Amino acid sequence: MNENKTKPTSEDVAEFFATLSNEQRQESETLAALMHEVSNEPAVMWGTSIVGFGRQHYKYASGREGDWMKIGFAPRKGRLSLYATCDVTLLKDELANLGSHTTGKGCIYIRHLADVDEAALRVLLEAAYAQAGTYAN
Repeated sequence: MNENKTKPTSEDVAEFFATLSNEQRQESETLAALMHEVSNEPAVMWGTSIVGFGRQHYKYASGREGDWMKIGFAPRKGRLSLYATCDVTLLKDELANLGSHTTGKGCIYIRHLADVDEAALRVLLEAAYAQAGTYAN
C-alpha cells in the first residue's frame, strides 16, 4: 500500500500563517481558533499547507489505511478547503445551514468565512469532529 504523502510535521502553525496574505491570515487564525475550541486539540501542520486538529486512523474497504486529522483546513488561492475524516454527505443537515459552499468527498470549500454562518460552521465542525472515521456505505 502507498503511504500518505501528507503527514503531520513539527512546523510552526503561526509561522505558516505569517506567510499568508493579510486576509488569508486573519481567516486562518479565526478558523484555527474555532477548530481548537471544537476539538480541544492543538493545531498541527500536515505537510506544508494544511492545519489539522486531532488524529484519526482510517481504513477503507479497499484496504488502504493511514492517519489523517479529524478536522482541518488549508487556505488556498481563492478559497478555504475544510477537511473532515468522514464522508461529508453525512453532514447534509449541517451543510444546509452553512451558507455558500461546495463539497468534495471529504472536503468543504468556502470562498471566505464571511460567506458562511458562523454558528452553522461551529455546528458543522462539531459534527465532523464527532463523526471522524465514519463513512457512508
